[in-house]
Amino acid sequence: MIEFHAITLMDKEWVDQHLRCENSPSADFNFGNMFIWDGHYRQLICRFGDRTLTKVRRHGEPCFVFPVGCGALRPAIEALREYAAVRGFPMLLRGVTEAQRERLEQEYPGRFTFTEDEKYADYIYEAARLSTYAGKALHGKKNHCNRFEAEHEWEFKPLTRELIPACMHMLEAWTAANADRLDDSIIYEHEAIERAFTYYEALGLEGGVLYADGNLVGFSFGEMTSADTFDVHVEKADAAMNGAYPMVCREMTRLMMARHPELTYMNREDDMGLEALRTSKLSYKPAFMVRKYMAAWNDA
Repeated sequence: MIEFHAITLMDKEWVDQHLRCENSPSADFNFGNMFIWDGHYRQLICRFGDRTLTKVRRHGEPCFVFPVGCGALRPAIEALREYAAVRGFPMLLRGVTEAQRERLEQEYPGRFTFTEDEKYADYIYEAARLSTYAGKALHGKKNHCNRFEAEHEWEFKPLTRELIPACMHMLEAWTAANADRLDDSIIYEHEAIERAFTYYEALGLEGGVLYADGNLVGFSFGEMTSADTFDVHVEKADAAMNGAYPMVCREMTRLMMARHPELTYMNREDDMGLEALRTSKLSYKPAFMVRKYMAAWNDA
């Protein structure tokens, strides 16, 4: 019987090996997100050969994540099925991508029922387009940046340890300014950001900070989640300052492209089913979506 344990930094090396093998652009499959959101999803993991098994809680109910890694898939699925059966809860896999869905169907034809989780689909953008806002569709973003650059003395700097206190101060101000439109989930996001900053270097996170007229007005950070895709975990900016958000997005993309020549795409994660966030993410014109599914085992 498999034995799960709480995720720790000691797990990063072997989990990263499995994630590199999976090479998924999904925001669910990088160690940083697994680690910083642990307080919300209460994740437990287990090393199973060349795959990582993960147990999480979704809406208070236990379920699993697709077993990422290399090698045979069936033994990992059978181990999860046994674990669920012994404990008396359904065999469910969350965050299953299209590619993973195809692998499950090949291995277990007709045995899983797939239900799309639309609010958890990731928005994927061409890095080259975000770095310039070239083209008619992004002309508005470019104009906002032009205005920002004309109105302010600005600078975008790599996010380092000494800048974290200022980022946290800005986060508190941002939360207060947006309190009327935020729901209770913001508590979990704050916990994730604080955890990310606490272990920033150990997690290998990368980010940038936007200054205007000497004041910090935005920050962003994330990590490479596949061979050609950078996952933006967090992006915050002063929404009252025209152009601040497009500037953070553009400059963060440029910084990551300079650091990672292989970078082709930016994953700006999901919209959580929030209409305002969906509208914002669509306005940056995604190249495609990483759609995700819940996969439920059929006993019949």
